[in-house]
Amino acid sequence: MNFWDVLWTVVGAGLILLMLVDVFHTLLYPHGSGPVCRTIMHGCWRLSRISRGGASSVAAPVAMAAVIFAWAGMAILGWALLYLPHLPEGFIYGAGVPREADFLEAVYLSMVTLSTVGFGEVVAGYPLLRLVSAAQAVTGFGLLTATVSWILQMYPALNRRRALAHQLNLFREAAAPGDPFSMDASHAAALLESLSGSVAAVSIDLLAFHETYYFQEVEQRGSLPATVTYAQELASEAKASDHPDLQFAGRMLEAALEDLAKVLRGRFGHAGTTSSEVFEHYSTHHRHRRPREGAD
Repeated sequence: MNFWDVLWTVVGAGLILLMLVDVFHTLLYPHGSGPVCRTIMHGCWRLSRISRGGASSVAAPVAMAAVIFAWAGMAILGWALLYLPHLPEGFIYGAGVPREADFLEAVYLSMVTLSTVGFGEVVAGYPLLRLVSAAQAVTGFGLLTATVSWILQMYPALNRRRALAHQLNLFREAAAPGDPFSMDASHAAALLESLSGSVAAVSIDLLAFHETYYFQEVEQRGSLPATVTYAQELASEAKASDHPDLQFAGRMLEAALEDLAKVLRGRFGHAGTTSSEVFEHYSTHHRHRRPREGAD
């Protein structure tokens, strides 16, 4: 092998490794996302924020599709570069199939192998190349099933966030004006404890499914950034109550909201030293509040 053959092999192996690391951190590691996925998701989000119209509502689905295509593209290109130095002598060609040794031929072989289509007109001849192509086929099948699972896991997390926003809106609509706890104090405390559990679940979802942050709700009623400040009001009023059950529920809800604010500040860079400031910044970024002068 000459210098260029070695170079293509190293670059191809590097692309494959980058793809595998990104998939591992995004789909298998519980509290992270890969560098490629994170860059694409954040980039699409930033572009949608400077555009007009409803681009923000479709930015996250488009970004997820772009991430999947990026993984597939890195896999196809990486294995194509591994095959390129061995074309055509390293492969067995069927009758009537032209023996090509260019990059497009390598890409074609890589795509066919990754998709597990296996037409059979060109197959690896060297024992090592056979193992490499078999490994690519296994990776392609795993990548397909992993991305489907990723999509299926994403939407339950989004539904939990929407459900919390709906709970807060229903509480606000059903509560008496000026006195949200006019009901039995024990019953009100149970409702607040339920809200605390929902807030904690959303915090865990944002840690485990980093990408859900970038989904913007079209309707304000189902938007947590638009309703989370009401949860803070409930926690403050409950803490000021004379009933010990309500006081405990208020502290519990406040602690859950503090944890959510820490996640938003630490993982998504929201500014603010207090939870209220973080939630205001969160709401502004999701376009449910007019930005202050000079705010990002």
